[in-house]
Amino acid sequence: MTKEALLVIDVQNDYFSGAMTVTYPSGSFVNILQAMDAAHASQIPVIVIQHSNHAHDAKAFRHGSPGWEIHPEVKKRPHDVLIEKTLPGSFHNTSLDTWLREHAITSLTISGYMTQMCCDTTARQAFHRGYGVKFLSDATGTLTITNKAGSIRDEDLHRAVLVIQQARFSQVLTTAEWIRSLPSHEVAQN
Repeated sequence: MTKEALLVIDVQNDYFSGAMTVTYPSGSFVNILQAMDAAHASQIPVIVIQHSNHAHDAKAFRHGSPGWEIHPEVKKRPHDVLIEKTLPGSFHNTSLDTWLREHAITSLTISGYMTQMCCDTTARQAFHRGYGVKFLSDATGTLTITNKAGSIRDEDLHRAVLVIQQARFSQVLTTAEWIRSLPSHEVAQN
C-alpha cells in the first residue's frame, strides 16, 4: 500500500527578495500553500525542508539570518517535521530517510524551490532510494540563471527539468491534479 508525504523544500525568505527571487511560474507560492493545506486535510504528512549555510559570511541561507527563515505563511501551517539540510539533496546527511521509513512512507510529492537544484536533486535521491515520486509542476519554481556556462530563462529551465523528471524520475502533475488524486480531496478543496 502506498503511503504518501508532501515535501516543502526551501520555501525561505531569501527566495522572496533580492537577487534570488523566484520568478517562474508566477503562482508557485500559492500552489505550495494549497498543496500543504490539501495534504493536511487529507492527513498526508507534510515535511518542511530548510536549507542552511553555516558559513559566517554566507550570502544566502545563512543560518539564523532573516533570509534563512521559513516563509511566514509556510511556518504557520501545520507540518509534521522540519528537517535542516546543508546541500541541495534533502536526503544527504539528514534524518529524512529515517523519518520516512519510520512512518512507512513509500511515495513523496515534491514542492518548493528551486526546481533545478534542490527539488530536482531531492526527487532523484528519492527515486534512487526506491520511493515513488510526484513532482508538482506549478508548486516548484525557479529564476533566470546566467553564469560562465551561459544563460537560461526561468521558463525554459523549469520546463527542461520537468521534462527530464517525467522521463525517468517522477510523475509530473499540477497541484490541482495532485489534489484531485488525494483520498479526501473533497475536504481539501473546501
